Amino acid sequence: MTDFSDLLKADNNQSARSIQIIDASGLEAWLASQPERVRSLLAAQKFRAKAHEHAIVPGDGPADWSVVAGVASRGKLGAWCLARLAETLPEGTYRLTEGAAGAAMLGWLTAQYRFDRYRKEEPGTGARILLTGEIAQIEPMVRLAEAVALVRDLVNTPAADMGPGELEAAARKVAGRFDAACKVTKGDMLEQGFPMIHAVGKAADRSFAPRLIELRWGDPKHPKVAVVGKGICFDSGGLDIKPSAAMRLMKKDMGGAAHALALAQLIMGARLPVRLHLLIPAAENAIAGNAFRPGDILRSRQGLTVEIGNTDAEGRLVLGDALTLAGEENPELIIDYATLTGAARVAVGPDLPALFTNDDALAAGLEAAGGEVDDPTWRLPLWDGYADMLKSDVADINNAGEGGFAGAITAALFLKRFVPESARWVHLDTFAWRPSSRPGRPKGGEALGLRAVFHMLQQRYDHKK
Repeated sequence: MTDFSDLLKADNNQSARSIQIIDASGLEAWLASQPERVRSLLAAQKFRAKAHEHAIVPGDGPADWSVVAGVASRGKLGAWCLARLAETLPEGTYRLTEGAAGAAMLGWLTAQYRFDRYRKEEPGTGARILLTGEIAQIEPMVRLAEAVALVRDLVNTPAADMGPGELEAAARKVAGRFDAACKVTKGDMLEQGFPMIHAVGKAADRSFAPRLIELRWGDPKHPKVAVVGKGICFDSGGLDIKPSAAMRLMKKDMGGAAHALALAQLIMGARLPVRLHLLIPAAENAIAGNAFRPGDILRSRQGLTVEIGNTDAEGRLVLGDALTLAGEENPELIIDYATLTGAARVAVGPDLPALFTNDDALAAGLEAAGGEVDDPTWRLPLWDGYADMLKSDVADINNAGEGGFAGAITAALFLKRFVPESARWVHLDTFAWRPSSRPGRPKGGEALGLRAVFHMLQQRYDHKK
């Protein structure tokens, strides 16, 4: 994982190059204060102080230069407004000439993320270090960047090296950092009470055997929070096989598990006063003679019988067993992440996790929290009127609705059947992938909805803040 710990440092008047932040509305006044040679140079570079635009300004000596950078609004720096600088400036140490970097420190860090596990080792670009007087914010920002990088690393790793066993190892590593208890249930999942996890994962090679990964941390007297993440390490679609184009990125189908594990890491790192229960049902949806079939009927851990309308709707099955176990301990809040439906991507695109919840106040809190930390979500209705789409003639429920309508909603309604009515519940149908690069956010695995949920949890439980 990228080491972020040295990329933000306390400003003790070290030698550093300056970065002047300016927006378009203040450009004219700032230029008026500059010497003619600077104005001419910026005019030649067509610098207009637009967001993510920057220029090099020469000083008095040959090696003396500084940076002027455009932002959307100088009054409020967003998470990504310094990210382009961190990607493109020469290695070295920098400081803002005035004002606080604030949220923009995150983008400075994540812009320097690299996934180079499979690349031939080449001389890399040196670090860009930002000096800041916001000393108390350095450690929290590094923790956020580490959590984002954890999601990216896990999702970017191909399935051959990120099966259920490797996902278990990643969870054990996080648990070890915080003295959390880690329990893994594997072997005969049917006999151990997880029949839907067993059904989805039984066709995989033995080294990819299904399992349920659990992590527990915190004072049992504190409010119980369960975090569940879909851990399908590769999804062929099963016997309802995906076309090759749809299978190409299915290494990312454990993106929900990556988000859940990263959220657990943030909760423990901040020592939030909660009793955390992390659950990751991990499996590969493979094809073999013993694969589960369309038309099979599974009996879930909860006791509901589920007719298999589509073996490619497997994520909701493993989540159903995990949500049931989470609910058995009566948490006051259940959060699940899943790369669950293509329908959510059609509805809200790749940037916005589709948010479903049974609590309006929780939805409002998440929307506000996401806005505050530049990590938006978009609420879709948990519309009970579509429950009929999941009806089965031979079982209690079908895992896939007919007709192709409201796919993200019917998937959420399926999950709802496994959540206790007394629990507040949030379901995020996230893409966990960025199809094209943006400042601070390279193409590939991405954390979407992670920081919004963590910020909401801080507001809800960390009364010191």
